[in-house]
Amino acid sequence: MRILVLTNFDLGLYNFRKELLQKFMDMGHEVFISLPYGEKVEPLKTMGCKFIDTDLDRRGINPFTDVKLIRNYFKIINKIKPDKVITYTIKPNIYGGLVCRIKGIPLYANITGLGTAFQGNGMLARLVTRMYKTAFKKAKVVFFENEGNRDVIISKGIVPKERTHCLHGAGVNVEEYSFKEYPADDTIRFLFIGRVMREKGVDELFDAAKRLKAENANAAIDIVGPFEDDYEDIVTKLNESGVINYYGYQRNVKPFIEKSHCFVLPSYHEGMANTLLECGAMGRPLITSNIHGCLEAVQDGKTGYLCNVKDADDLYKKMKQFIELPYEEKKEMGRMSHEYVASVFDKRKVVEETVGVIMG
Repeated sequence: MRILVLTNFDLGLYNFRKELLQKFMDMGHEVFISLPYGEKVEPLKTMGCKFIDTDLDRRGINPFTDVKLIRNYFKIINKIKPDKVITYTIKPNIYGGLVCRIKGIPLYANITGLGTAFQGNGMLARLVTRMYKTAFKKAKVVFFENEGNRDVIISKGIVPKERTHCLHGAGVNVEEYSFKEYPADDTIRFLFIGRVMREKGVDELFDAAKRLKAENANAAIDIVGPFEDDYEDIVTKLNESGVINYYGYQRNVKPFIEKSHCFVLPSYHEGMANTLLECGAMGRPLITSNIHGCLEAVQDGKTGYLCNVKDADDLYKKMKQFIELPYEEKKEMGRMSHEYVASVFDKRKVVEETVGVIMG
């Protein structure tokens, strides 16, 4: 069987889906991947994936480039003649889905998060809703990473519930992100990993960090990730004043997770935050927003804390509450975080479930 995967980014495909692709190839299927060339394409090719270099503008809507992408998808599908097509991210979902509908090819789309396009009832939300309805009309299955996202899509009449399936995110490789002993350092290290952008809740995190610094709390705030919005000046000042420790983009985040006492993600919306799963699997407590895509990773009060979204005061209180916990309680919270994430979000289970739905 020939399986064609359409997506927009090599890093996400390799980091979160390589086990799924490998499973298909182990079953004897040919796997073709269509996406722009990036640093993780060669490792994917080494695995056995057949790469199709596909120019794709990940951001914005440009009629000329988008029409070109649709034409490319027609050419690719006409040449490959896939038995099944799997899509990730919004443009492959919509434009790849549209081509699959026209060509009568079974489509298995993945909505890994709704993002800003579905916030409110503005023109963009209406446009994206209409486009999804058109693209998914004949989709075999639309996968989701949390029930909240699925409910939104169903409520908008984009796809009926019987053609949806909710997974435990992309899962986490519990061997790659194995349990690490809890650090014994006196200073409590909070860690944020992600793009430095408003929707990840960095404004609230910076506000909480300033309050902790002002009261000389026994805490350090480590920030790992690239700039997405215009935060460079703000982060530079906070870093220079010792409010945060900024480390930029890091290829390997595991050393930062290992030395941290607690991971913090005050995000506004997520599909399923992989950073929560990775840090939880390594045995770290989690503080995150009480929203779908984050709350599923936490047993509130047991493996971490949930805070109100867009609420800097509540985030500060939860971080302060964590600081004041006795060391052994912090350590136990980390152990239980590992046990919960490893039992619920084990990538092997997610891969088996996904394959079962696609091949069933």
